[in-house]
Formats: sequence, structure tokens, C-alpha cells
Amino acid sequence: MSVELISHKFTVDEYGKMAEIGVLKEGDRVELIRGEIIEMSPIGTRHAACVRRLQLLLSAKLGKRALCDTQNPIQLGNNSQPQPDVTLLQPRDDFYATQHPQPADIFLLVEVADTTLEGDRTIKIPLYAEHHITEVWLVNLPENCLEVYRQPTATGYQIVSKFYPGDTLFLQTFPDVSIQVNDIFGGSASPAGV
Repeated sequence: MSVELISHKFTVDEYGKMAEIGVLKEGDRVELIRGEIIEMSPIGTRHAACVRRLQLLLSAKLGKRALCDTQNPIQLGNNSQPQPDVTLLQPRDDFYATQHPQPADIFLLVEVADTTLEGDRTIKIPLYAEHHITEVWLVNLPENCLEVYRQPTATGYQIVSKFYPGDTLFLQTFPDVSIQVNDIFGGSASPAGV
């Protein structure tokens, strides 16, 4: 005899209500992905340091041209509310007080991955492509490389490039801004130009 399991997919509104009534608590490290509530992995020290370096580097390079946000929710449709490690957003006077950022608000998403590398590649990056996020970076800590995803389609990103310490890349939305990969991985005492 087989047993059929029935699952329930949550909407962003239901997810928000669970937080309001205390089913999800303030310190819970969860995110909503395709209607499922996913527990996020603990953040290790190398991961945290990389996020801090990216926040400092991108804020210094872009100033008021973009809002550099870390580990806060974005909304992708009605069933996903991931929390990327770093998000570059269109500046807004209200700092998104009335709603979480939507795809049209996003210049760049960055995921920093050590233990979550495969999940980020197979679950989150395709989700970002489906929602037309123009540029996504995956900081691959185990391999010390930066994977850059560009030109989203419904089936994934058409351009995937890898950058290593010693390489330089340019932001797609801000082609005048160069980033040294060493600065992301901590290859120098302080980010260049900061």
C-alpha cells in the first residue's frame, strides 16, 4: 500500500502572515523558494567576511548610484522571497519601506556559497533567471572563483563566466566600475579604490 503525501505551497502573503502571528520568529533563518519554506544554512566566518567585503567594496565604488543591501528579502512573483547575500538596488527615497524589492529594482544579486554551492546553482540561480535578474554573481568559496551569470532567459542564463583572483571584471549595469576579484576573496588588505 502506497501513501500519497500532500504538500502545500505557500504564497508570499501566507509566508508574511506566518511571521506576523509568530509561526516564523524573528531569528528564524528561512526563505521562501517556489512556495516552500527552506531553512538557510548557518553562516560561517569566511562567508560572513566575504559578504562584508562585498558590501564595503560595492558601496564605496557606487556611492549613491545604487543601494547595497545585505541578506534582506527580495520578492520574486507570488511564491518566492529569497534573501540573497548581497543585492544592488535602484535607490529609493523610502529605502523599500512599503514593499520588498522586485526584479525591476535589482541591478545585481550575489550569493556567497560554501556548503550551499550546488543548491545555489541548481535552485536559486535558475529562479533568478526566470525572473529576469540581469546579473547574478556566485562567489564560489571552495574553488576561490567568482561565477558571473548574465543574459537571463526562462531556461537559465545564456552567459556564464568564471573569474579568479588576479582577474578584473566590470559590472554590467555600471560598466565604468571595475572590481578586482582579489578584493572579494580578501586577497588584499583593503578593497582597491576604497
